[in-house]
Amino acid sequence: MASDKPIDETPILEQIDQQSLEEIDQDTDPMSQVTNISQLRDVQPGDWAYEALRSLVERYGIISGYPDGTFRGNRSLSRYEFAAAVKATLDRITQVLAVPGPNAIRKEDLAILKRLEAEYTLELAILRGKVDAATARTAELELTAFSKTTKLAGEVIFGVATIPTGEDATGKDIDDATIFGHRTRLNLKTSLTGRDLLLTRLQAEGLGSLSNRTLTPEGDLAFAGDTSSDVVIDELLYQFPINNNTQVVVAANADAADFTNTVNPYLDGDGARGALSRFGTRPSIYYQVEGAGVGVRHNFSDKLELSLGYLGGDADNPAAGGGLFNSSYGALAQVLFKPSDRASIGLTYVHAYNNDLQTGSNDANLANLLNPLGFSVVTNSYGVEASFQISPQFVVGGWAGYTAARVIERGDASIWNWAVTLAFPDLGKKGNLAGLIIGMEPKVTNQAESLSQLGIKDPDTSLHLEAFYQYQLTDNIALTPGIIWLTAPDHNAANDDIFIGTVRTTFSF
Repeated sequence: MASDKPIDETPILEQIDQQSLEEIDQDTDPMSQVTNISQLRDVQPGDWAYEALRSLVERYGIISGYPDGTFRGNRSLSRYEFAAAVKATLDRITQVLAVPGPNAIRKEDLAILKRLEAEYTLELAILRGKVDAATARTAELELTAFSKTTKLAGEVIFGVATIPTGEDATGKDIDDATIFGHRTRLNLKTSLTGRDLLLTRLQAEGLGSLSNRTLTPEGDLAFAGDTSSDVVIDELLYQFPINNNTQVVVAANADAADFTNTVNPYLDGDGARGALSRFGTRPSIYYQVEGAGVGVRHNFSDKLELSLGYLGGDADNPAAGGGLFNSSYGALAQVLFKPSDRASIGLTYVHAYNNDLQTGSNDANLANLLNPLGFSVVTNSYGVEASFQISPQFVVGGWAGYTAARVIERGDASIWNWAVTLAFPDLGKKGNLAGLIIGMEPKVTNQAESLSQLGIKDPDTSLHLEAFYQYQLTDNIALTPGIIWLTAPDHNAANDDIFIGTVRTTFSF
């Protein structure tokens, strides 16, 4: 039966993998015993073996790499190089013999091949051994490889945090509270076409939110939340291009940052890098969009970008009040202006149902506060975000956000938040980062009387002050100490200031 193996059309005597030949030479003892002094000689043009092989490759059309179909090799070859050429010729002649038809091989040529094979028995055996070993190594690598289409990336955070002083949202003293825990992530990044991305993220958290002790979302850490250490699919999405300017994200579990720019470079490291707090990581408006749905990101040009998206919070639940459109949801539209490579300005709108800002005072998170009482909350939020890289080592940014909230059948409330951020990349060492954040976490600034009767009111103004220094120990390990100072916690001056000290260690692999 004819072989289906494609024929290499490059000159046989130039097909040899030089690196493989070098390995053969290295692995062969140069002082090993030989039976004939000719075994030490190179094969040169004019030698019978050289000329015999030349006649074979030309007679049977083994070489067709040159336009005139001839072999033009005229350089000396080591015996191992020549043996490799002999092997290639033997393989080709075997293919010719396997094809039915008038492809007869002359007896004289078969005799020449037999003589060549006999004279180069040692070299051919070594070459076959190398080929077999390489084949075995390749098979082993293919067998043990994780995946040909999937890359695995991991991230582990060890975090320690302490609250040495302050009062919680009810005015009670916070005894010295120190916690230590982790957040572990494994990201499986699969590409099926080379331009798409199927992202599956497994996560286990073993670090509780500080709000369990402070009784306010203010000051919560970006890398904390759960204490169970259960492994869950924290993120599952598929991103693919429609054309060179448009990316689509279809998500079973994602958030706004997966399809839009949060306009907070250096500080938005999703808890692993940059800011330590949830508030400092990204503007609060983006936290209202999470769950399952679709997002689109389109670049009109290098200077103008549009993001649109809709994510439902309980999309997989067919029960009443569940589903993609009947449960909590967030819909986002954002226009991003990039006047230069170092400047970005975003205008963001989010319409949400029963989704909170997840930062700020208890009263600013109306859905979490009032849903248990049977009330639903609809919000329209507007944000402006900006970032300006003044120099390679200095970035200034910030945002302002306004939320018009309506508690259905109860009344309206106005919620504001703002921040100014400073980032100092490569401070002290390449890869390091220092950051400062000053702002006001979401605060209810005005509310209907009917909401005041429910106790919805922020009497004072709390400031969020945060400083951190991210030190890059190695390419894969970063140590970030920092402090968060909350004045008038939960926007109530009757509560003593809260100080939070934390150290985050991030391992990336």
